[in-house]
Amino acid sequence: MIYRSLLRPILFRLPPETIHELALHSLRFFLGSQTARKFITRRTTLSPFGRLERFGLTFANPVGLAAGFDKNGTTAQALAALGFGFIEVGSVTSHPQPGNPRPRLFRLPRDRALINRAGFNNCGAAQLAENIRRHRPECLLGVNIGKSRHIAIEDAIPDYLESFAAVYDIADYIAINVSSPNTPKLRELQRPEMLAELLKSLQQRNDELARRSSRQQRKPLLLKIAPDLSESEIESIVEVATRLQIAGLIATNTTVSRADLQTSPAEVGAYGEGGLSGAPLRHRSNEVIALIHRLTRGGLPIIGVGGVFTAEDAWGKICAGASLIQLYTGFIYEGPGVARRINEGLAEILKREGFGSLDEAVGCRVK
Repeated sequence: MIYRSLLRPILFRLPPETIHELALHSLRFFLGSQTARKFITRRTTLSPFGRLERFGLTFANPVGLAAGFDKNGTTAQALAALGFGFIEVGSVTSHPQPGNPRPRLFRLPRDRALINRAGFNNCGAAQLAENIRRHRPECLLGVNIGKSRHIAIEDAIPDYLESFAAVYDIADYIAINVSSPNTPKLRELQRPEMLAELLKSLQQRNDELARRSSRQQRKPLLLKIAPDLSESEIESIVEVATRLQIAGLIATNTTVSRADLQTSPAEVGAYGEGGLSGAPLRHRSNEVIALIHRLTRGGLPIIGVGGVFTAEDAWGKICAGASLIQLYTGFIYEGPGVARRINEGLAEILKREGFGSLDEAVGCRVK
């Protein structure tokens, strides 16, 4: 494969965030034209799974791009041409913010992993919405919203509500990020009392905005949770999410753990704080997915994310209970053809395992 054998070794010689910015510009340039999008979409967008109905939306395929790659919604239209069934942009905050000081993104090639402490660097929710209006992707779009860094945790609700209202019209679903390790105290919002208050307020605003819209129905609200939670903490989150009619959970965000890495402790320590993503997260995210699936008896849709590089990785998450898949680090390491390869591989695995549909396979290994 040209990307892995030729391009990636060259690109990985440059600073990770430099390459990230170069990739965004390149995607907009090469895939930005309508002719290029139509050509590539014909070759890569796959729909061998029938109608995938998830929280009131119909997905062309189950493979999505996770939040974090296109923070400002400037490249979503081009990314959709690579065969993703959905794109999640953000995380975005109510006002623009620069994020943490650079360097803030680090590669661990021996582990096929990344460490990032970006800190929600973004253009602000209103500008993201305008970017999407100008260049809307030809697939379903999620918008991931987080807390502004300068806002105290006690004042988080109005901050989330402002972002929620700003992106409401352009989002097919909205993901609530309370689990990034890179905004101080953000993960405190996963505590049941604070989480219930936040989600209740967002659902109330959801109802208000739905009544003003032509569709007159709520936007699906999803909750993205951390992998660094105990079983009892996850049980509490599931109870709150179910009670407040959250449409689904995204499992999981990055981890603060540095266990069982092949990269030397000295090198990892030199990178400092941040969330770890990629292959080392795969097993833990699958555990969390399976636990949620058991707790809800399969009644709450789960987007599985963490360590997805291949169709077999995606299959593991589906068997654990995920009904959709997202990737970010896998996109960095595997290149622009990864969504196509995973979709093709999943279709083959379904045939091999004797399943008539993807829905039949969801949670098939959970006892």
